[in-house]
Formats: sequence, structure tokens, C-alpha cells
Amino acid sequence: MSHRDHRAARSDGGADPSQRQLRVGELVRHALADVFTRGEIRDPALMDVSITVTEVRMTPDLKLARAYVLPLGGSDATSVLDGLNRCVGFLRGRVTRDVKLKFSPRLEFHIDDRFDYADRISQLLHDPKVAKDLEGDQDETE
Repeated sequence: MSHRDHRAARSDGGADPSQRQLRVGELVRHALADVFTRGEIRDPALMDVSITVTEVRMTPDLKLARAYVLPLGGSDATSVLDGLNRCVGFLRGRVTRDVKLKFSPRLEFHIDDRFDYADRISQLLHDPKVAKDLEGDQDETE
């Protein structure tokens, strides 16, 4: 693993983000959400699509913003992601205008799958076999 790869891996899953990273991430999230709300994007894949920006994670140097988005209304996530990547220059310009930073952060878009994951866990916990096992564990602790 190169130094650069190691640094990227550490910033995403290693140490907790600093207060500055969290604050700037929230400012970028609001700037992106405002652009989506105003309907400024003219890409065909994004027309009439409601996009929620659930989180923006900043790297420690604040030069990369990973934006986690969720298309609403059953839109095709892949085509929405492709559309966002086509408009990344425009979006970066809007973020730069709205969030005053020394460097304009590069934007990366990712589909936020945490809600799907939470639904899957919920389904598993409500499965009769799993519920039976969980009840057995509680009986043993009492």
C-alpha cells in the first residue's frame, strides 16, 4: 500500500474526524443540498430527481469531500451517480462560491447505502429463527 493509499484509508476508517473536518463537511453538505433544492443542474439523469445529501466526509487536509447521496423516489442510483459525476465541475464551483476555504475541495459522490443496511439488519432481527435465538440468549442471562 502506498503512502497515499494508506493516508486515504486512515482518513476514512481510522481516527475520528476533527471538529474542523465535521464543520467543513456540514458546510459543504448544505451548499450541495442548496444546489439540488434550487434545481440548478440541467443534466438529463438528474432532472426531476430529488437528491438528499446525507453526509459529507472531509479528508484531514480538507482537499477532498466525499459526499454521500440518496436519490429519492426510486430513481436509478447508478444513473444519478453518473449524472453527478458529469456535473462535478459545476458543483465544485458552487461549493467554492458558498464555502470559503483556502483550497476548493475535490468532490466525490457515493450512494449512501446505510439505510439499506439498516433495513437488512431489521429484517434479520425480525426473522423468526433469529428472534428465537435472541430469546434463548436472554433466558440464559436471567
